[in-house]
Amino acid sequence: MAVSGQADSRGMRRRGLLKAALPLGAGAAALGAWPATATATATATATGNAPSAVPVRHGRDRIDVHCHLIPDFYRRSLAVHGITEIGGVPVPAWSPALAVGFMNRYGIQTQVVSVSEPGVTYLSSAKDRVAMAQRLNTYTSRDLVHTTSAPLKGRFGGFAVLPLGESVDEQDVAYAVAEARRAVRDLKLDGVGIFSSYGGKYLGDPVFAPLMKALDDLGAMVFVHPTTPQGYPDLGLPPFLYEFTFDTTRALVNMLYKGVYRRYPRIRWLAAHAGGTLPYISYRTSLLTLTPAIAQQVGAAGLDDSSPSFRRLFYDTALSPAPQAMKSVRELAGTEHILFATDWPFTSALFPAAGDPAPQLDETFSPTERLAVERSNALAQFPALAARIGARKA
Repeated sequence: MAVSGQADSRGMRRRGLLKAALPLGAGAAALGAWPATATATATATATGNAPSAVPVRHGRDRIDVHCHLIPDFYRRSLAVHGITEIGGVPVPAWSPALAVGFMNRYGIQTQVVSVSEPGVTYLSSAKDRVAMAQRLNTYTSRDLVHTTSAPLKGRFGGFAVLPLGESVDEQDVAYAVAEARRAVRDLKLDGVGIFSSYGGKYLGDPVFAPLMKALDDLGAMVFVHPTTPQGYPDLGLPPFLYEFTFDTTRALVNMLYKGVYRRYPRIRWLAAHAGGTLPYISYRTSLLTLTPAIAQQVGAAGLDDSSPSFRRLFYDTALSPAPQAMKSVRELAGTEHILFATDWPFTSALFPAAGDPAPQLDETFSPTERLAVERSNALAQFPALAARIGARKA
């Protein structure tokens, strides 16, 4: 998300859109918590399926793999540097208690939290970026993921933030390698968060090669989150509507043609917001990887030659639960590569009531598939998290 201390015209437009939705969200707390079985039961009744055909949903069984944390020390640091808005809206309220309240309202057992834009890129000194990244990651591990606090135990997983800045150089990357290793090996976080681009350098740029090697050695789950790209054409609309999706797509396609997926096969990639626009254009963006002549030689002529690398990526449902997105992702990568997500707290205004946080998923997935998307797929990819919460895959 673009960050600023003052509201520009794009920020004002986005804030207006979200403020219009706030009256819907304001009544959520008053409605109380709906059991997670409510939607499945209603769906079964409406379709004539016997209740026994619907998987048993427990009160809290969803795993949310894309949501954010904003601890007070980080919020204060942003404010000191003039950042009181992200993406044109005020930095949203966040605390562990608020996060647990949100989870309880929407049948979510655990959130895997990460740091959204700007990460630590707003800090001009590499030393300061390292210090803030270390503080954020230590907080995430000690106070959330591995907490001994009974109300919070088992409610959080975490992606590490890396000390990368707007002008990425070899020193920046070396610090990022060290922090990635510390976060995964010592802090035992569940993966690493990384932005689609840093100061115009996209994932796949050769400068990131040492970091990719380290992430591959770790066998890490790497969460790719978009940023507002540099120099995008201003159509007078808030960039989160489409530029975020395009920036994710640029990064994922660039990594294909720069050989990242091939050279670092042990990295598992989780693409935010259903992979941006990638599922829809995966065939077109793969055209240079399999020419007609080669396709004939390998017996692939006439088949969908979307890159197998794209099929191996994981995709979350944040801001993308509608069938237009989900059916495209399922066609590309299969249901087992789709993970539930909310993008909370930046999306707080989009959840008007307690209960089912993404009823649109019913238009793409059966009840059994929904349970996989909302729970067992994540448990399979985050085994340490599954062990911490003593969870079964379904």
